[in-house]
Amino acid sequence: MNNWSWEYVGDILPDLLQGLWITVQATLYGSLVAFALGLVWALLLRSPSRWVTWPVSIVVEFIRNTPLLVQLFFLFFVLPGWGLTFPALATGVIGLGLHYSTYTAEVYRAGIDGVPEGQWEAATALSLSRRRTWTSVILPQAFRRVVPALGNYVIAMFKDTPMLAAITVAEMLFRANSIGATTFDYMEPITVVGVLFVVISYPTSLLLRALERRLVR
Repeated sequence: MNNWSWEYVGDILPDLLQGLWITVQATLYGSLVAFALGLVWALLLRSPSRWVTWPVSIVVEFIRNTPLLVQLFFLFFVLPGWGLTFPALATGVIGLGLHYSTYTAEVYRAGIDGVPEGQWEAATALSLSRRRTWTSVILPQAFRRVVPALGNYVIAMFKDTPMLAAITVAEMLFRANSIGATTFDYMEPITVVGVLFVVISYPTSLLLRALERRLVR
C-alpha cells in the first residue's frame, strides 16, 4: 500500500479543482434544465385532455425508470448517428437535466396540490384569467413550498456528475482517473475527489434544512 503524499496532493489539486469547476457547471446548468422542463411536465400533466396527459406521462415514466447512464450513452453515442451531435459537456447537461426533470415534475405537482383550495376560489372570485391565476397566485405559493425539495435534487445531481466521465466530460472523477492512470497512484486523487464532494454537499444540505425550517414557519 502506498504512503499518503501531501506533495503529490499539492501537485494534482489544481487539475482536480479544474474538474470541480466542470462539475459545478454541469450541476448548475443541468439544474436549470431540470427546473424548467420539470415545470413544463407538471403543467402538462394537469391538462384536462387525456391526449396531452397520456403521452406526457408515458414519456416521464420512461425517462424516470431508465438509468441515467443509459440516457447519457444514448445522447452521446446514438444521436450522432441521426445527425444530432453535441459537445460532451452539453450532452451531460442535457442528460442530467432531462433525467432529473421527471423528479422535479413530481415536486412541482406536490407543491401545486398543496396550495389551499381557497386560493383557487379567491382567484375565480376576482375574475382572474387562467394565466394570471397561475402566475400571480398558484405558482408563487407552490414555489415557496418546493424550494427545499428542489435543492435536494441539486445535491443528488451534483453527486451523479461522475457518470459524465463515461462520455468524456473532464469532471473531477475523469481527471482523478486520468491522473491515477498516468502516475499509477490512485489513492490521493480519488480520495481528494471524495473529500471535495463532501465539502460541498454537506454544507449545502445543512443550508437547505435551515431554509426548509424557515419556509415552513
